[in-house]
Amino acid sequence: MIPMGRPRTNDETVKERLVEAATELFATRPRESITVRALAAAAGAATAAVYTLFGSKDALINEVRARAVGGLFHVLSQVPDSDDPLADIHALSVAYRCWAREHTHLYTVLFGGVQTFDPTGAVGTGDPVRPLLEAIDRALAASTLTGDATSIALSIWVTLHGLVTLELAGALDTATAEAALQSAIPATLRGWSTAEGRPRGRSDTGCI
Repeated sequence: MIPMGRPRTNDETVKERLVEAATELFATRPRESITVRALAAAAGAATAAVYTLFGSKDALINEVRARAVGGLFHVLSQVPDSDDPLADIHALSVAYRCWAREHTHLYTVLFGGVQTFDPTGAVGTGDPVRPLLEAIDRALAASTLTGDATSIALSIWVTLHGLVTLELAGALDTATAEAALQSAIPATLRGWSTAEGRPRGRSDTGCI
């Protein structure tokens, strides 16, 4: 009889279950209240799996955050550039909201207080704010916006985050959120626009 090796219990399937469980727990509960035992139980795994697959609870948290950052960056980086950077900023805003609606827990983990977010920090190559900053830079170069790029990006993010947070919390229904986005982003941009800018409201605010 050929001896059978022990089945792998800490494989990619278990790893994915742990990531999914951690994403939901850290989106819905305070970080300090979540133990390794709770994470393992939620994933139907042994406590040792957290250490075997990630090394620590903090490393698992970092994996969840990395997936959130990577997912949002991927979606935003797929928004095509046009000859109208203000329209591109609007398109990026729509993509941001749609990603948040489709990945509620990841969005909450990323911007809900579990991890710190420094909008004035150094921007890496895979930072979700990079596509927005690039569109703003093109608008500044075209003299349709004026001001500091980081400050403009922060004002847009504050507007978007407020709208998305209210929508995800159920305070805004879909139609109201889409109508708000249609007017809020142009209104924010008007505060930074030059005479050549004058952004207008747009109707393409819905998610596909």
